Amino acid sequence: MAYSEILYDVSDRIATLTLNRPEKLNAWTNQMGAEVRAALLAAEEDADVRIIIITGAGRGFCAGADMGMLQSAAASGVDRGILPQQPEPARNNANPGFQRRYSYFPSIKKPILAAINGPCAGLGFVLSLYCDLRFASDTARLGTAFARRGLIAEHGIAWMLPRLIGPAQALDLLLSARMIDAAEAARMGLVNSVIPAGQLLPQVRAYARELGTMASPRSMSVIKQQVYNALMETLEEATVAADQAMLESFESQDFKEGVAHFVEKRAPAFTGK
Repeated sequence: MAYSEILYDVSDRIATLTLNRPEKLNAWTNQMGAEVRAALLAAEEDADVRIIIITGAGRGFCAGADMGMLQSAAASGVDRGILPQQPEPARNNANPGFQRRYSYFPSIKKPILAAINGPCAGLGFVLSLYCDLRFASDTARLGTAFARRGLIAEHGIAWMLPRLIGPAQALDLLLSARMIDAAEAARMGLVNSVIPAGQLLPQVRAYARELGTMASPRSMSVIKQQVYNALMETLEEATVAADQAMLESFESQDFKEGVAHFVEKRAPAFTGK
């Protein structure tokens, strides 16, 4: 797929998706959504990619839905291109909840890291929540925006946000729709760490390179699936699933390599098999 609203690059086993409408603070469009999905699927299938980073061009991450789309919806009623949550094509035997328009990120087999370099609001906020880890620039600001637009907690974040930061803090952000800085986001547990603006992408890439080098791709894929599935499971169900996954891991090449490189005191050469 040719990309017009994102940039896509692969190097050092990392696929970097850059939302690329900097003059609009990378405001979200249907075209951008289609391109992000295509790029994530391409990265998932690419044997040279082990980690995915999503960031924004210029001084913003994603300021939310393009205001032109919102103005059109306000003028003419429901915009069928924005609001309905049509299921995406079934994939990976993923839970149906992780196959919707924005909530499909957890079904991608590889870790997705958000490098939040600036304003992150509305749909941009939704996007960040469905990434696996979030790293914020010390100049980033985050907010839900919805209540101040006469909207509601969109695209499943009323389920995801409380699981990340607890119901009371989720209600604060959703009801007030206030913007918070990166330091407050870190205190809430909304972002994993705060990084000086000029070092954000280099440090996130360094973390991604370590994952891509030192961790088994197979293990990362299974662990990611375990964590998201466990949100829907009882402890008993999660334990039974883990026992089966452990038996399967004992038969994997990555397990044998994991033991061998430790005993031989050398860098691992994982294959993902």
